[in-house]
Amino acid sequence: MADYKNGDTASWDAEQVRRSQADRPQQSKSTHRRKKRRRMNPLLAVILYVLVVVSASATMAGVGWLLASDLCAFNRGSKMEVTVEISAEDTLDTVADKLQEMELIQYKWFFKLFAKVTKAEDKIGIGTYKLNNDMDYHALISGMRSSSGSMSAETVDVTIPEGYTVAQTIRLLAERGVNTEEKLLEAAKTADFNYEFIDNESEDISRLEGYLFPDTYQFYVNHNPKSALERLINNFEQKMMGEDVQEELESSGRSMKEIVTIASLIEKETDSTDQAMIASVIYNRLNGPGDKQGTYGMLQIDAALLYALPDHEGAITSADLETDSPYNLRKYAGLPPTPIANPGMASINAALYPTSSDYYYYALGTDHKHHYFTNYNDFLSFVNSSQYGG
Repeated sequence: MADYKNGDTASWDAEQVRRSQADRPQQSKSTHRRKKRRRMNPLLAVILYVLVVVSASATMAGVGWLLASDLCAFNRGSKMEVTVEISAEDTLDTVADKLQEMELIQYKWFFKLFAKVTKAEDKIGIGTYKLNNDMDYHALISGMRSSSGSMSAETVDVTIPEGYTVAQTIRLLAERGVNTEEKLLEAAKTADFNYEFIDNESEDISRLEGYLFPDTYQFYVNHNPKSALERLINNFEQKMMGEDVQEELESSGRSMKEIVTIASLIEKETDSTDQAMIASVIYNRLNGPGDKQGTYGMLQIDAALLYALPDHEGAITSADLETDSPYNLRKYAGLPPTPIANPGMASINAALYPTSSDYYYYALGTDHKHHYFTNYNDFLSFVNSSQYGG
């Protein structure tokens, strides 16, 4: 092996590398560089930015206007009044559902947000409220406010039976803790109720007779007395404001008070199966020809007399029949001055749609059914027979 030096080897290696590099073709510099991106025209970039901003602003402005319109009750169309009932089972969510269904609000979620921010759950209370589409969110919440408490307050359910008088109704409400009998009576006598059919000049509880609709209600414990009675009155108005009822009232030629008075007489006389037949007897006596088959326009319904004798007990006596009162329908022809009870819808319908008959008399038999007669002699024979139930 030939002798060599390290330095010689290093020189040879360096020289060999230079030759090798010289022999390779020189690559283009462009292969070692990334292609440059085309730069966007600055003016075009500004235009696109402005368009995005304007579009977003317009969208937000449009949404904001829609929400503001709903909040402030803008553009709701012609005025429309509706009745909304709130119970203790309701929540802000179900209240919003009802308002949306009644077309009083459009955006349920936005109303709920407003209601939570304004603590509406502490203001809205159970009851029946008249609202309209001119009310903004604040007015809607205020319109559902109860002076007796909020939806979370303690409540009690009360069922008012058909045929109860105002006095009986108030006594029942007091027993169930709605309020004291004294305060409820005071409201019945002196509170100003905004209904055309109630005489606010009177201070007798009979002014409410016939208008406290029998139904099941939910009240607060210690409910505001006027508000409690108004719930029953409002329910009556809603029942009577139906288109069919109004048309029949108009065609009957009688006032609503007269119809309700007749219905109250039916309610106190019926066994809940023959209201329309009893109605026919009442109308025959009121409207019949000549001497009206010996009745002379007198209804002779003793339930009306008992209304004038609220403390009466036992059977009606001869002395009772001499009572000088317009409620004594054996002495005075025609209808009593007020209804004598609060009738249910069946009796009101019977007063509106009586059966057509020739009967002027009826009597209760031992079979617990009413028997009807066209003349006094047949009636008297029945009363003197063993079939008469007294």
